[in-house]
Amino acid sequence: MPGLDRDTARGWIERWDRQQEDGLPDREDRFTALIDALEEGTGRPDPLVLDIGCGPGSLAVRLLDRLPRATVIGIDADPVSLTLGQAAYQDLPGLSFVDLDLRVPGWSARLGLDRAPDAAVSTTALHWLPEPDLRALYADIVSVLRPGGLLLDGDQFTLDAKETPVLARLDVALRQCEDRRRFPGGHRESWHDWWDAVAADPVLAPHVAERDRRRVDAGHHGATESTQFATHIEALRAAGFAEVGTLWQRGDSRLLCGVVPG
Repeated sequence: MPGLDRDTARGWIERWDRQQEDGLPDREDRFTALIDALEEGTGRPDPLVLDIGCGPGSLAVRLLDRLPRATVIGIDADPVSLTLGQAAYQDLPGLSFVDLDLRVPGWSARLGLDRAPDAAVSTTALHWLPEPDLRALYADIVSVLRPGGLLLDGDQFTLDAKETPVLARLDVALRQCEDRRRFPGGHRESWHDWWDAVAADPVLAPHVAERDRRRVDAGHHGATESTQFATHIEALRAAGFAEVGTLWQRGDSRLLCGVVPG
């Protein structure tokens, strides 16, 4: 069976980006804000960056386009995303992919780093994790980053309906109103449609089967606790980040930042 060539892999990633943008209209703006914060916050042209739950490398390639002297280590346990990223960007200087399960304790020690990273970044990924795994991940990150290092996480964060029921209801309603205005005829390719198409590709189908075997999502996509803004704030503080807050926001889309003690 033929392998996955660069152009085919980039075609799948382009299709991935389009369906992501279909549901996240501010995705590129959030990428830009995250990279702005990383560039300003690290204060160096060659930062070492961990891309947590990197997927096929969408954030990493944008980061390297802005900061070509950076080193980005993309970390994921999804064999489909890793296969696409490795095939598409195998010749991109500064980018590497590592197959590690962020739910397994000690993942950071297996990276074999020769210096402490300046930042850890993530986008639309950490809501997959159940709350105990999210807390453990934040504790790992704060321990591996250099003093003054940054965690930058872009995602859709919901409000706690028990604590603020009116705000939580309005938060959802505003996003639904905007969605109906942007797509009066309905959405194009959905997240599920993209995965169905990938599974039908004979080259990628074995990687989809391995993904299922690994239980990468383990039924936790959109798990309630890990989509809540308050959960992340409390977990970051408990992990030992010195400063925690929102740097950028549009509706329920936020860029959350944690600063390691200096």
